[in-house]
Amino acid sequence: MINNKDFIVSCQALENEPLHSPYIMSKMALAAFKGGAKGIRANSVVDIQAIKEEVDLPIIGIIKKDFPDSDIYITPTMSEIDDLVKAKVDVIALDATNRTRPGNIKLTEFYASIKEKHPNISLMADCSTFQEMQIASDLGFDYVGTTLFGYTTYSKEAAFIDYDLFKEKTKDIKSKIIAEGQISTPEKASEVLAIENIYALVVGGAITRPMDITSRFTEACYK
Repeated sequence: MINNKDFIVSCQALENEPLHSPYIMSKMALAAFKGGAKGIRANSVVDIQAIKEEVDLPIIGIIKKDFPDSDIYITPTMSEIDDLVKAKVDVIALDATNRTRPGNIKLTEFYASIKEKHPNISLMADCSTFQEMQIASDLGFDYVGTTLFGYTTYSKEAAFIDYDLFKEKTKDIKSKIIAEGQISTPEKASEVLAIENIYALVVGGAITRPMDITSRFTEACYK
């Protein structure tokens, strides 16, 4: 169970990244746990299984998969939902953006199908705009996240630049809001988690992607 003001660490590495390995991600999750994390966000069943052997923390599970007829890749179809249910994650996150889903299935239809098949699973909507967050909340998602702000072609909103604007834009959202993305320092994380409307916080790349962290240092040193 994800509790109010929990700090969650995203432990993911894609196939083209040096740390891509269930073993390494399990140890990354263990390090996050020992550092005080209250939850883990993880990608793929094999990573989730390995992480479960190392830590007893709530897991937000996703499966990233590409489809030729869609830009959506975070838990895009029922097949990925079924696999995550079998993996016994605490929350399943999925892309809830206003983009074409595989098979041209609408989000409303997909959500209804999930709840009919797996009525007890908690769902998180990964969104890219405040409007998408509101739509997902109205559908009934347990959690709505700012995960994809800036990652869609039409999303220019930066979720945490203006905190007052964020609170105004999210005041009618009934789902629990999970902040994720654009959080690169402990100071920023603290500021974001302190926002009244924020229920929990996910930090990923700033902690668990040493290649990206190193590249930022390199650019700063040699620019």
